[in-house]
Amino acid sequence: MTAISSANILIIATNGFEQSELEFPRDQLRVKGASVHVATPDGQAIKGWEGSDWGREAEADLKISDAKVDDYDAIVLPGGQINPDILRTKPEAVELVKAFFDAGKTVAAICHGPWLLVEAGVVKGRDVTSYPSIKTDVVNAGGTWHDKDVVTDKGLITSRNPGDLKAFVSKIVEEVEEGEHQRSAA
Repeated sequence: MTAISSANILIIATNGFEQSELEFPRDQLRVKGASVHVATPDGQAIKGWEGSDWGREAEADLKISDAKVDDYDAIVLPGGQINPDILRTKPEAVELVKAFFDAGKTVAAICHGPWLLVEAGVVKGRDVTSYPSIKTDVVNAGGTWHDKDVVTDKGLITSRNPGDLKAFVSKIVEEVEEGEHQRSAA
């Protein structure tokens, strides 16, 4: 078990992330004492998407390819349409998500973020949710889709949209504090 105040959490994202879906978990988890790092494909700052236009930049701490599963208790995957669509084409991002899952670490994805879970092959036989427009992708990958603010399946956390962020972050805290999760590897 890891107290959230001593947890290390990784967020992976690229340009086009949904502004609130990166900032709210990052900031709220830091307020609770967690060390939160943001990894991007090139280790450089990325630009968010807010409403119908580009938003603010988020600073990066490291490159996705330099992130090590053993250094973290959880990984968070923000949505937005652009961000996860790009990341699911990056082998280093997909492999990192799968490695976190296979290690029993907490894996949290919101909105379109579950596209990365689909690409990593970790939703088959799992209870999940997502933004409604990717429900068919999740179901076709073998997930059981639920229209709920947050769905958890042995440390795999999913939420639908920015309106679910409070429940999403609360569940991240709960699952991190439970420790590693026993589940069959994907």
